[in-house]
Amino acid sequence: MKKIGLISDSHGYIDEMIVAHLKEVDEIWHAGDIGELSVLDQLPSDKVLRIITGNIDGLDASNFLPEELWFDVEGLKVGMIHIGGKPPQYAKGVKNLIRQHGVRLFVCGHSHICKVEFDKNLNCLYMNPGAIGQSGFHVIRTMLLFEIENAKIQNLKVVELGKRGRG
Repeated sequence: MKKIGLISDSHGYIDEMIVAHLKEVDEIWHAGDIGELSVLDQLPSDKVLRIITGNIDGLDASNFLPEELWFDVEGLKVGMIHIGGKPPQYAKGVKNLIRQHGVRLFVCGHSHICKVEFDKNLNCLYMNPGAIGQSGFHVIRTMLLFEIENAKIQNLKVVELGKRGRG
């Protein structure tokens, strides 16, 4: 079993409450728009990190972080792209990538809207953790915590981190 902390859209911001939640996980996934790379230095150092860049991330990030990831955790095939759209209106080419990689969990960020939905047409769970940062139009900062065991997602929890602009 792996415990996952899923965050996105930090836009250069992280606080102690976020870090406290991430201390309890095995892996930290960041679905892009990191902002200041110093954010990554604040993440617990003993975790597996799966981090992609987003549309606000510059060359400093894209020189050593990918734009997308396709990986396997506990037998579950996962795909992560920052701008992924949402079911059934995915971003251009995303449906084909999900099919091509045989993904059963698709993760994206960008919208700043926390959403989890099963897409029966793709037989794939869609997750967007919302945004942990202070920049954007979202009202409440959010992240997701869940476990993966034997290719199944369990104990999914939305963590509300307080209102944007307070931190």
